[in-house]
Amino acid sequence: MIRKSVAEILDDHVTFELEAIDRMYLNAYVPSLQTGGGFVYFLQTQLGVRIPSTVMVAPMSRRFVDAMERFAETEGVDLVTFEKGQRKDDVAHEYLAKFKGDEGVLFIGKAQEKASVFRTEKRRRPDGSRYPWIIRSKTPVNHYYVYLLDRDFGPLFIKFCSYFPYAAKLCLNGHEWLKRQLTQRGIAYEPLDNGIRSSADAGRVQRLANTLDASKIDAVFRKWLRRVPHPFTAAHRRAGYRYQLSILQAEFALTQVLDRPHTGRCFFEEVIRENLDIGRPDQMQLIFHRRVTRRTPGQFRTRVLTHGVVPSLHVDYKKARVKQYHKEGQALRTETTINDTYDFEIGRALSNLPALREIGFAANRRLLRVEHLSHDCRIGHDHLDAITQPVVVQQQRAAGLRFGDRRVHALMQTLCLFALNPTGFRHRDVRASTAQLLGREPHEYSASHMTYDLRRLRLHGLIERVPRRHRYRITTLGAQMAMLYVRIYARGVRPAASLPTSGSRRGSPTLERLDAALTTFLQEAQLVA
Repeated sequence: MIRKSVAEILDDHVTFELEAIDRMYLNAYVPSLQTGGGFVYFLQTQLGVRIPSTVMVAPMSRRFVDAMERFAETEGVDLVTFEKGQRKDDVAHEYLAKFKGDEGVLFIGKAQEKASVFRTEKRRRPDGSRYPWIIRSKTPVNHYYVYLLDRDFGPLFIKFCSYFPYAAKLCLNGHEWLKRQLTQRGIAYEPLDNGIRSSADAGRVQRLANTLDASKIDAVFRKWLRRVPHPFTAAHRRAGYRYQLSILQAEFALTQVLDRPHTGRCFFEEVIRENLDIGRPDQMQLIFHRRVTRRTPGQFRTRVLTHGVVPSLHVDYKKARVKQYHKEGQALRTETTINDTYDFEIGRALSNLPALREIGFAANRRLLRVEHLSHDCRIGHDHLDAITQPVVVQQQRAAGLRFGDRRVHALMQTLCLFALNPTGFRHRDVRASTAQLLGREPHEYSASHMTYDLRRLRLHGLIERVPRRHRYRITTLGAQMAMLYVRIYARGVRPAASLPTSGSRRGSPTLERLDAALTTFLQEAQLVA
């Protein structure tokens, strides 16, 4: 039986598809309290302190801690002290399962974690006198996790630092928000643990998922700030000391539900085999549409992690990550996680969510496009025959691209490297790669040689000139032909040529085994006639 290719699975075996924001982890901070000067100004204008010292905000911290503990008593919820190494999500799931209402506080957790806080140190002037100086430092302090169930967003939590300037965090899930919106509108759907499995109105589900934006996220944060204890008094907030949200981590997920669990296993068998090099810099710049140079920080790697039967594929780029896995044995989940918005020259403000959404979803699609093209390289006999024969276009003649010619194969391998580059490629870009594949020094494969080969590729329709620019881009036929040549050579010709050619006493059975092996290679490569 011929195994299904990635292209076939994505084209014919996806029953439901959804792009949606998944988990988001947001930082809540007061902009004017991020520096020592801002802290001093707060002490002088809000607390009337003449000599700055962190001791002066200790009463504020005590009032906030007392208010949080009274709030737990008033709401009748547990105040849980998390143990070291304890999974907070597991505790939250237990309380969520026992909660009966449609909205409210589940419980409050307390944990000691490191935080960036202000500290006062004594410094000396040249005359020997001492003066206080405010600095930032990391120190372990108590944090309060307020776990909530929201009518519109579902489970979420807000984490407060108990020390000045009282940094907070908001964690929510876009798929949980979507489920509640579907329920409120009476749209039937079948859920996944963290997603949607199916719906009779898939188009409406997608349109609804697209409406989750910064204003809704900010609104739910403000809503619960009004209900839970606030570190800053109403007078402080009127003076402008209000929280603003920024993005610490955002996950953008593409869920493609497959018709059968076996289909998902077939997908990963093919993907893992073919795309272990997808984490190389030249591949990552295609997926993220970002230029990668020697100065680009971070690791570029592909990791295959196995949990149970089906593995998952992880691709790293700077601090971002693309993860692909078989979700609950039912769906293909492709998920881009952005941990630092500055990796893409975008600020962290929540208002930049639309730009990050575009980058995240585009990265998912590009990864699938890379996998799709690498497995769908079949073409007709007429195309193959035309490529291998000389061609005349507008009185310009070009030699054929013969299979087995070392120079032709070097060109085809080079095209594979640049197949998905959205900006195309230049003469000098491909010359270095082609020379290396030929085993030559750059000066041995001259610019005139490269010009001649690019002309051959262009006249055969494998590449085309970008209008008004000195760049080329590969055509669909070019991508398919390059994959075909490379695939046949790597999986058929090279393994067959490496078989023993002498010393066998049984000639006919050996040839039969060779023929069977070649047939198997071609079937696995999806190149069978």
